Amino acid sequence: MRLIASVAVCALFVTPTAGAEMSVNCGTPAAMSDGWPVSPAAQQGLDPQLICSIGPSLAKLTEANPHGIVVIRHGVLVYEQYFAGDDVRGWTSIGVVPHNANTLHNIQSITKSVVALLVGIAFDRGWLKDLDAPILSFLPEYADLRTPEKDQIKPRHLLSMTSGLDWPERTVSINDPANIVRQARITPDPYGAVLERSVRAAPGTAWNYNGGDVWLLGLILKKVAGLPLDQFAKEALLEPLRIKDWACERFSNGDPYTSGGLQLRPRDLAKLGQLVLDDGVWQGQQIVSAGWIKEMTSRHNPDGMWFGFARGYGYLRWLGRSSIDRRNIDWAGSLGWGGQRLYAVPEFGLVVAVTAGAYGSSQGGPPAALENLAGDTALNAFALPAALGR
Repeated sequence: MRLIASVAVCALFVTPTAGAEMSVNCGTPAAMSDGWPVSPAAQQGLDPQLICSIGPSLAKLTEANPHGIVVIRHGVLVYEQYFAGDDVRGWTSIGVVPHNANTLHNIQSITKSVVALLVGIAFDRGWLKDLDAPILSFLPEYADLRTPEKDQIKPRHLLSMTSGLDWPERTVSINDPANIVRQARITPDPYGAVLERSVRAAPGTAWNYNGGDVWLLGLILKKVAGLPLDQFAKEALLEPLRIKDWACERFSNGDPYTSGGLQLRPRDLAKLGQLVLDDGVWQGQQIVSAGWIKEMTSRHNPDGMWFGFARGYGYLRWLGRSSIDRRNIDWAGSLGWGGQRLYAVPEFGLVVAVTAGAYGSSQGGPPAALENLAGDTALNAFALPAALGR
């Protein structure tokens, strides 16, 4: 399986780096007015030599183009490191960016997991009452696209990418202008471009990576909230998490692009992982219900399906498993094009957020090996062993 194979590679070929960063006093992250308490890694029960080795080791992985790494333990920021590297805006290179703690970074498809949190908040508020209502009942303006098959698509199918719509996102590289996401995103009506697609599998019976499903969720959220989606996100999620600096890409119609394009600082990205670990609570405030967090991180892909690098798929979130010294450790992960990674590891109270620029390596859907490299290395060669005390 791809993930376990990559763990073995990291364990064999990435070793702690000698020098100043190897010192157990490699430095505690700076305290900033963003809500994170900070402390040395050792005070949170992490092997400091392993944690201090993350940055120097990632710096050697030039092919993975790492941009940043943030490690959280028990709700405390214990390590961060940033790197200069080539980056993109949209699909266009913007050259070398000197990333730092205040640099906004495109989290790419991790944006989808933000949409899942917003669906939960809408459900908690009673704006969404039934995940089994036909999606077209929310979208009467598309009544002319109704078919008996499309009438069976429900919000839970959009959340689990089991809508059954014909959406061949993984067949053409995202870098290719012929990719369906690139084509449909620039149309005047991206939602209609999704709903025009035929149904190839009965909803709920087959999993297919489908950013268009998330576009429809964004439109439904806009309707039930009664305000633009970015305003809803700001009020309901970003401001409660003390995320002040952010940006988003947009469709040609002006709506936020919901399957990618949200830009956050890595320290703020990590808050989304902490929210999962703390059952929807951030610093004493219940932002989304614990019940929704449990539902979101439960398996919802068809029975018997295994992704090779993950044991299942929840609501717009991967359910992964790392193998360290034959010990299986489960995590809930959000993955984005180019190597954006957010891991929440309940067993160890651990959050690892990685940003990177390996943009040339992937098609849509499950990540390519090079995109995995920075995240796998940080999590499996260092952070998890540090928590295990080895």
